[in-house]
Amino acid sequence: MRIVAPALLTAALLMGAPAVAAPAPPADKIELTKMTGRWYEVARLPNKTQKDCQGGTSDWVRTGDTYAVVQACHKGGLTAPATEWKAKAKVIDPKTNARIKMSFFGGMLSQEYWVLEHRSDWLILGTPNGNYMWLMSQRPTLSATAKAQAITRVKQLGYDVSRLEFPLPARN
Repeated sequence: MRIVAPALLTAALLMGAPAVAAPAPPADKIELTKMTGRWYEVARLPNKTQKDCQGGTSDWVRTGDTYAVVQACHKGGLTAPATEWKAKAKVIDPKTNARIKMSFFGGMLSQEYWVLEHRSDWLILGTPNGNYMWLMSQRPTLSATAKAQAITRVKQLGYDVSRLEFPLPARN
């Protein structure tokens, strides 16, 4: 489950005004084998940890009943050295596999994340309180059609799409 580069850590570290009313809990079943690998950040709601973060990636590797996650981005531009965050992720709702708890810094910090929508080439990830949201893709960029569909879905979920940031895509 490679999912949200610095996005997951970002949500765990930030406080702020809600961007949306809390979304409904995920109901659709997620096939976990489709979640592993590298995910690229396409869009996000602004947050302090990811300020000026470009080329965000999130690598998810299954390790037994949990996942090892490495999130990375380049602060200031794609030529800057990557900043990395390591985490452990565990599915906390086996009925849907869409609720995930991430632990950072050896479990000193944790945050729940919900996969709000999952398509073949993109997903929307958010926090249960609605404060944070990320659009992730299995490729560095989405086609114009897929991106438009994803942004429409973000709006349908109640997020203010005018606030979205679109960081530069990762080079790999």
